[in-house]
Amino acid sequence: MNPLDTIVALATAPGISAIAVVRLSGDDSISIVQKIFKGKDLTSQPSHTIHFGKLVVAGDEIDEVLVSIFREPSSFTKENSVEISCHGSPFIATKIIQSLVEAGARLATPGEFTKRAFLNKRFDLTQAEAVADLIQAENEAARRTALHQMRGGFKKDLESLRQELIHFASLVELELDFGEEDVEFAKRDELKNMVLRLQSFIKPLIDSFQTGNVIKNGIRTVIAGKPNAGKSTLLNALLNEERAIVSEIPGTTRDVIEDVIHLDGLAIRFIDTAGLRDALDPIEAIGVDRTWQEMRKSNLILYLVDLTSTTREEIKTQEEKLGELGIPYLLVGNKMDQAKGGLTNLISDSGFVLISALEKTNLQALKNRITNLFQNVKASPDSTIVTNLRHYQNLAETSEALKRVILGLDTRLSGDFIAMDIRQALFYLGVITGEISTEDLLDSIFSRFCIGK
Repeated sequence: MNPLDTIVALATAPGISAIAVVRLSGDDSISIVQKIFKGKDLTSQPSHTIHFGKLVVAGDEIDEVLVSIFREPSSFTKENSVEISCHGSPFIATKIIQSLVEAGARLATPGEFTKRAFLNKRFDLTQAEAVADLIQAENEAARRTALHQMRGGFKKDLESLRQELIHFASLVELELDFGEEDVEFAKRDELKNMVLRLQSFIKPLIDSFQTGNVIKNGIRTVIAGKPNAGKSTLLNALLNEERAIVSEIPGTTRDVIEDVIHLDGLAIRFIDTAGLRDALDPIEAIGVDRTWQEMRKSNLILYLVDLTSTTREEIKTQEEKLGELGIPYLLVGNKMDQAKGGLTNLISDSGFVLISALEKTNLQALKNRITNLFQNVKASPDSTIVTNLRHYQNLAETSEALKRVILGLDTRLSGDFIAMDIRQALFYLGVITGEISTEDLLDSIFSRFCIGK
């Protein structure tokens, strides 16, 4: 595909709505729209202006529209761009796009508008990826993190240290040209201090990925416990809808049921699971095995205890198993409305949250305990948190290359080996920001965007 083509796509979500927006980008955007626009001469209008008119093809009026003009370089893509606001009929939007293609545009590929913005140096690759993250943000923390990254927080953090590393790399490379004269342009102690500074900056970013993953994908919270402990009832109560089947028959839940609610700016992904016991049939056994699988990859386990029938010995045994998983967990005593003698013993255990899922009693206290456990997940507007697996992997590779640089300096390794490791570190940093990229990498990244973005 020719990168100079004028592209067109629907920028709003498909389906019936009050308004739909059709977007074009490319040198010929304005002149192509002019071919079917009846109103002012768009080709003579200044940037950032809006014009009312009709779209007419072969004498057939398609719709009354508003046309917004953005002239290069003052547009999202830094190319001439046009946005057509029409009535939100899918038929009308499709008819307009078809007419624009016949007038000389071509259909955009997924993410092509943002890809052009990147290629035209509107922003770096981390900022381009943040655009997609911002669109997909499901909670306040995800919004803040994506917005900070889109504004260049990640880029600014990396750039100054990367430039210092480039400076030292050039000096080490220069030494190689004078290998027989035993000269040293790059002072080893200054280089080591610089690398240590870069490592001290990268390490918190690498460590932040676990938090970033929670921000982006939600806090995976598994509701576990013995059959009939009230797991499905609790899920329904938390979601405020009948999402899971509730039955007095033990072993009803045999597959994983999942849904999301938002608490205090965080996405909590609740997962209802099969009851933990020695399964009575092969199908239930599969469900129990899936429960353990979900618990191992969760961020939090809510372990439900039936206050009417559970002994302290059973709780102690189950706590030992939970402890072996190494996953944070909360003990939740359910059916407090039905419990009698056993309840008073459990109240003294400060680790318990006592609720009645059926009566929806004390659910707010449970929600508060959950959000308190993840207070550190809330991103501040100026904090840089790694949410992207690609960034995490390349930062980890950078860190390993820098460790080899330090080792080489400490062992007085020759300059050519040190230069090789510095080049590796610079390569992985460049891959993060897109200064070093391949067409396959860009295609992979932007193919995950929606077509109109």
